[in-house]
Amino acid sequence: MTNKDLANLIFPNINKSIEDYREMYPKREEGLVVTRFAPSPTGFMHIGNFQQAVTDYVVAKNKKGLFLLRNEDTDKARENKEAVKVIMETLKEYGMVPDEYQYEGEIVGNYGPYIQSERKEIYQAFIKHFIEIGRAYPCFCSKEKLNDLRERQNTDKVRTGYYGEYASCKNLSVEEYIERINNGEDYIIRFRSLGDNNKRFKFNDLVKGEVEFPENDLDIVIMKKDGLPTYHFAHLVDDYLMGTTHVIRGEEWLSSVPVHVELFRTLGAKPPKYIHSPLIMKKDGNT
Repeated sequence: MTNKDLANLIFPNINKSIEDYREMYPKREEGLVVTRFAPSPTGFMHIGNFQQAVTDYVVAKNKKGLFLLRNEDTDKARENKEAVKVIMETLKEYGMVPDEYQYEGEIVGNYGPYIQSERKEIYQAFIKHFIEIGRAYPCFCSKEKLNDLRERQNTDKVRTGYYGEYASCKNLSVEEYIERINNGEDYIIRFRSLGDNNKRFKFNDLVKGEVEFPENDLDIVIMKKDGLPTYHFAHLVDDYLMGTTHVIRGEEWLSSVPVHVELFRTLGAKPPKYIHSPLIMKKDGNT
C-alpha cells in the first residue's frame, strides 16, 4: 500500500487535484500588491483589528494594489454571528471597502469563496496532496495522551510539543495507518516537518528587518476531527490561491514564520512578504 492509498481512504470524495485549483485561481498579474484583512469572527472589531485593517489598506493602495477581506471562521465553537456584519460596516464607515469580499450572499472578486468554512473541499484537496507526497499523516493520540506527553516533557525539562521522538504516530507504516482508520479510531491530520530545531532559520520582516529563529520541527495539526483545517494550513492555501503578496499581522505570530515558510516550501510556492506590527495594549491600572 502507498501514501496515495492512504490519502484516498481519508478523502474518498475529493476528486480535484491542487493543479485543478491552480487553474481555477490563476496567478495575479506580475507585480500586483495584494493584502488581506482576515479576521476571525469570534468577537467584535477592536482597535487591534482596526490597526491591521488600516495597514493592509494603506500598503495595498499606496502601490495601486488590491485589498481583500477574508473571514477565517474555522473556529466554529467560538464564532459570533454578528461579528461579520460589524467588521464589514466598520470598514465601510472608514472608507476602506475591500476590493474583493463576500458579504450577505454576494461575492465580489474571482478568488472566492472568501469565507473559510465554504472552502473545506479546497483545503482537503491540498491536505490530500500533502499525504500523497508523505508530508502529512494521521495522528491517533488522544487528549489524555498528549497531556501525559506534555507533563513528561516538563518533567524532563525539554521543549513541549509533538516532534522528533515524541511524535509517536509519525513513523507508523501506511498499513498501520489504514488498519487503525478502518478500525474506527479517531484521528486528526498532522504536517510532517523535516526541520531541525538545532539549525537556524532567517527571514526578512519588512518592519523588523532580519529575524532569526530555530527551524521548525513541530508536526503541527493541519486538520481537525471535523474535517476543517487549522489556521496554519488554511492561511497557506488561501494566501497561495488568492495571490496574497504581503501578510500583515500582529507580532505574536512572528515565531510562527518558520512553520508557515516550511508549509509554503512544501507546496512549492513562494512565501509572501511578512510585516509584523506591535500589539496595542490597553492600560492596566497605573502601568
